[in-house]
Parts: sequence; structure tokens; C-alpha cells
Amino acid sequence: MTNGNTSMSTFKTEQEQFWAGHFGREYSERNRGAHWIASNTAMFARVLAHAGKVESVLELGANIGLNLRALRHLLPGAVLGGVEINPEAAAELRQMPEVEVHQASILDFQPPRTSDLVFTKGVLIHINPDQLDRVYDLMHRASSRLLLVAEYYNPTPVNIPYRGHQDRLFKRDFAGDLRRKFPALQLVDYGFVYHADPHFPQDDLTWFLLEKPAGSPA
Repeated sequence: MTNGNTSMSTFKTEQEQFWAGHFGREYSERNRGAHWIASNTAMFARVLAHAGKVESVLELGANIGLNLRALRHLLPGAVLGGVEINPEAAAELRQMPEVEVHQASILDFQPPRTSDLVFTKGVLIHINPDQLDRVYDLMHRASSRLLLVAEYYNPTPVNIPYRGHQDRLFKRDFAGDLRRKFPALQLVDYGFVYHADPHFPQDDLTWFLLEKPAGSPA
């Protein structure tokens, strides 16, 4: 299933154009393989341990589907969706059975419905900081219950060079931002995955699982 298409000329930020173009294609080629799916499965098993019943999932910045493939193992009956800005990555994601794919910038995406779990993994760090509020609003609006951020953590915002490029990687306390913006969000669980884990490494990601209280507005 597919939906949406975004022209380079419509992008609001340099970061969007960066990921929609050549660098985004290179990223997809560097980050693929069964070992990534295994590591993702191990991480999401920890995330879901205290998540309760999850029947629908939306990933913002899904790339070629390494996270959704892991979640398919853990949630075989769940409805899965992904938003991806890079056209080549979105085309590859469409090869995954029974995933609703939206080729779009997450700064423009309008969710057609809510999902039990809405998440980012290694995506918020690449969003222009001036646009983060838009993404936080989207995550909160698109989720019926759970929000997950799995990103590089820093207690204060920092901008660091990324593969020779400036203004392309930003660390901060994304979960803290979300909780300040939406004070009703409750912290369900959190964890860290080390790049030197001998079995299931990740890229030094810290994840936070947040929950909207029952009956809270979108």
C-alpha cells in the first residue's frame, strides 16, 4: 500500500533535502542486512515488554524497513505503517508485505488515523531543531496511546559534525522535550543499547517509551 509523494522543491529545510537525495540513498546502502534486523528485534522486545497490547504501529522515518521487519516478528498481527522521505528507500519499503507506506516528509505528513504506537529511531537527531515542535505535535496527534523515541541522548542540545557535514546531527533530550510539551505523558520504560554489545549492538541509542493517559485528547 502506498500514499503520498514529495517534490524536492516543497521541502522546508536543508535537512529534508539532504535525506531525500544522494546521502539518503547512501545511508540505505550502508545500513542493511540480517544483523540489523536481529539487533532491532532484541531492542524492540525490550521496548514492548511493558507496552501492553499493540495492534498498530506507525514509524516516522522508516527508511528501508529494518525496524518494521523486526516488529513484524514480534507483532505478527499488527497493522504497520511507515513514513519515508527518500523515494528509493520508500520503494524498497513497499516490497515489505502488508505495510502502508507514505512517501513524504514527516514535516508535511498528515496521519490518516491514529496508531497504538508511534515511534522514531535515529530520526529526530536529523530534524532541524526549529521544526522539532512540528514532529512532536505529529507524534502526539498520531498516537492513540504510546510514543517511542530511540535517539542519541544529551541533556542539553548540541550540534555535532556528521560524516563531514554540518547542521545534520543534533543531540538533545527528545523525551524530555515531549514531556514538557505534553505534561500528561507518562514514562513507561527506558533503556540504552551499546555499540559494543557482543550480541545485539545498536549505535549507542537511548530509548524512552511514553504513554498517553486513558481518555486524553489527541
